[in-house]
Amino acid sequence: MVSLPRSPATNLLRFLFLGLSTLASPSQAQLELHVPAGLTKLKAVEGAEVVLPVWYTLQGQVSSGQTWELLTVMWFLEQEGKDLNQVLAYISRTTTSKPGVSLVYSMPSHNVSLRLQGLREKDSGSYRCSVNVQDHQGINRSHSSKTLELSVLVPPAPPSCRLLGVARVGTNVTLSCQSPRSKPAAQYQWERAPPSAQVFFAPVLDAIRGSLSLTNLSSSMSGVYICKAHNEVGSAQCNVTLEVSTGPGPAVVAGAVVGTLVGLGLLAGLVLLYHRRSKALEEPANDIKEDAIAPPTLPWPKGSDTISKNGTLSSVTSARALRQPQGPPRPGALTPTPSLSSQVRPSPRLLRTDGAHPQPTSPSPGGVSSSTLSRMGAVPVMVPAQSQAGSLV
Repeated sequence: MVSLPRSPATNLLRFLFLGLSTLASPSQAQLELHVPAGLTKLKAVEGAEVVLPVWYTLQGQVSSGQTWELLTVMWFLEQEGKDLNQVLAYISRTTTSKPGVSLVYSMPSHNVSLRLQGLREKDSGSYRCSVNVQDHQGINRSHSSKTLELSVLVPPAPPSCRLLGVARVGTNVTLSCQSPRSKPAAQYQWERAPPSAQVFFAPVLDAIRGSLSLTNLSSSMSGVYICKAHNEVGSAQCNVTLEVSTGPGPAVVAGAVVGTLVGLGLLAGLVLLYHRRSKALEEPANDIKEDAIAPPTLPWPKGSDTISKNGTLSSVTSARALRQPQGPPRPGALTPTPSLSSQVRPSPRLLRTDGAHPQPTSPSPGGVSSSTLSRMGAVPVMVPAQSQAGSLV
């Protein structure tokens, strides 16, 4: 409903009505409002219409000839958490109201019942009727008010049925049913369509949440299941078809495929690991063979080595460098001057452990004297000593 525009005079009248009962004189006529017994709390269905019955009586008039010509009637809607809302006003023989709201009888009348048409859920609340009477001079003589409770009920909207789970032999599923709108809250009931015509009860049925639990499915449980949502003013229903399959579900097939792929991957990994291990065992043997190669022997000719009596290598002279070319030189060829990359120097004297004096070195191999070598440009070279075992010291 849309609120009526309120003028300052209307607002003033509203507050004035609340205090009229205290202003009325006890000696004047008393106005009393009446409501039929048992109708102070009414219920109506959304979309329908309802009448809020109220009438008044006057008692104890001052004189039998006095008439109460002026009557003021106002209806208000009170809702929790909202401001007071005026829905109808009859003032000075003029009626103003919201759409769908009217008085049952034409005024002036002792019956001030209110009619509400095209009800909606938001029209629920407390309706207060305030009546004030005045004499022909416009003086307020009496005032009274009554309140009636109205509850607009909403039948369940068509519910939505769903299947939760995979319908396969041996598994469990849940059938869900919910109505999006209902006042009061809907109750739910599940049954199986004919020819079975099976009705379900707790504990497999939750009448509040609208769920039906089916366990250990079998092929015989396939069929159409109907859910009915109902409250005190109406009902609605939906259905779902349950088809129980006997083959493996998609999850089982997917699991088998994944398991096969994982098994093949593990097998390939084991084969690769085996080949790597075999190769790792062969490589150490090859490394040992390569490392076991003996060090090369020094290219010293036996005839050119001069060894002392105690086995110490004193000097080595390369005979190859001092060897004269064989045969006559070719005509026109120059004879190069022999040179040595390394020349022999006299080795330093070594202390013997047995106290014997070192033996003098023998002449240079090839019969070349030291003076001749000096003239040829030879340079003395230090050569390390060698122990008796043959190792260099």
